[in-house]
Amino acid sequence: MIEVTEEDESEEEHRAAETAIISGFGEALAALLHMRQAEGKTLGGLLSTRLNEIATLTARAENTPGRKPEAIKARLAEQVSALLQASERFDSDRLYQEAVLLAAKADIREELDRLVSHVAQAKKLLAAGGAIGRKLDFLAQELHRESNTLTAKANDLELTNIGLELKGVVEQFREQVQNLE
Repeated sequence: MIEVTEEDESEEEHRAAETAIISGFGEALAALLHMRQAEGKTLGGLLSTRLNEIATLTARAENTPGRKPEAIKARLAEQVSALLQASERFDSDRLYQEAVLLAAKADIREELDRLVSHVAQAKKLLAAGGAIGRKLDFLAQELHRESNTLTAKANDLELTNIGLELKGVVEQFREQVQNLE
């Protein structure tokens, strides 16, 4: 049989222990706050880098020769010509309507404008600081949506490659945003 007994602790020893516990808790809390601030600063830098990459890729997509109206028109003319040579049974009015629809679908102007806008909004939020995790998460979803649409509408290899690269960077941005509150 073992009997455990505690030594009687004096009032002074009890207060000293409480003071040490409170002091240790305060130090741990201060260290936690310092670590979170350092982590937030690092995450802010990473997010800014990703936003700059998104902006650069958006500018590259904007300047891609294959998205210029002349290039789209030439590509459509080639496709229509090839179809007309393959068969004489095409209704020219219907073919014209389809060509107009295809040309409208190939226009990525709206997606590029939205990407630029979302990047600007995200940078503004990062500069403001605070609890911005949910807002940045929403913007990450919007960036993802626009990069998907841009890639789906891509009508040449260079634009497709830019869209795929853009999707990768947006995904990296989204993953980092998940670490914010």
